Amino acid sequence: MTSAGRFAPSPSGELHVGNLRTAILAWLFARSTGRRFLLRVEDLDRARTGAEAVQLRDLSAIGVTWDGDIVRQTDRGPLYDQAIARLAEAGLTYECFCTRREIQEAASAPHAPQGAYPGTCRNLDPAELEFKRSLRPSALRLRAGVAAFTVNDVLHGQFTGVVDDFVLRRNDGVVAYNLAVVVDDAEQGIDQVVRGDDLLPSTPRQAYLASLLDIPIPEYAHVPLVVNRDGARLAKRDGAVTLTDLAQAGASAEAVRDRLLASLGLPAGTLDHALEAFDPAHLPREPWVWPGIAQPEP
Repeated sequence: MTSAGRFAPSPSGELHVGNLRTAILAWLFARSTGRRFLLRVEDLDRARTGAEAVQLRDLSAIGVTWDGDIVRQTDRGPLYDQAIARLAEAGLTYECFCTRREIQEAASAPHAPQGAYPGTCRNLDPAELEFKRSLRPSALRLRAGVAAFTVNDVLHGQFTGVVDDFVLRRNDGVVAYNLAVVVDDAEQGIDQVVRGDDLLPSTPRQAYLASLLDIPIPEYAHVPLVVNRDGARLAKRDGAVTLTDLAQAGASAEAVRDRLLASLGLPAGTLDHALEAFDPAHLPREPWVWPGIAQPEP
């Protein structure tokens, strides 16, 4: 299978300029290395009616193209079930009955690694299992064999992060993101993952899971986010940050695209034109502050 990069939005609403900037970067990384570029809709959770169509429209409007058919996670349940069955057969899963509050309280204990599940349900005996099953449905967790894992990132170099007994399937039966993304990337032949650097801390969990499933670990590039003037991650509450709102303020999709390209030190125009000048080594390493449509390009 030919190698590929991808963009994988969740259809929870319109894409804002931070999402669009990451999509452009993912496209540039893939095309500059001769990879296919795929689009996957991560609709296992928070899907809003009509959002997918608007997202596809906006990606096309700024020049992002993709190869082949769009893949949707809700169509891929058997693949996730097969991966979970394989882990279960290897003794690498266990049921967890902890509530979110119980996990938060346990994780705040002085001895607990920040953000790590403390293993409360890891070694329940048969009687405890039976009792807890009578109280509430269980989630399914990975029985991790390491406490940390190291990945290589094009922009960040080596990054070592916590690996805990993370959730594979929630107690409502929905497959967790960390499992779905690993299975999806492998099945689609995606060996380059470009996404926002807010997802870097979870990447060691995903890479470790890939190693357990004998899946090649992709090349990672976690790119800086777009932030507001207070330095917080950009959100729709920050005003005109979607193509729809910006169009109402007088900015065309082409103008927004050019502003995003300028923020990356790339020439205005089509993405094919920007591709000629694209070099990951020259990309900004710091978050970009969205100046707002009324402000000149910094």
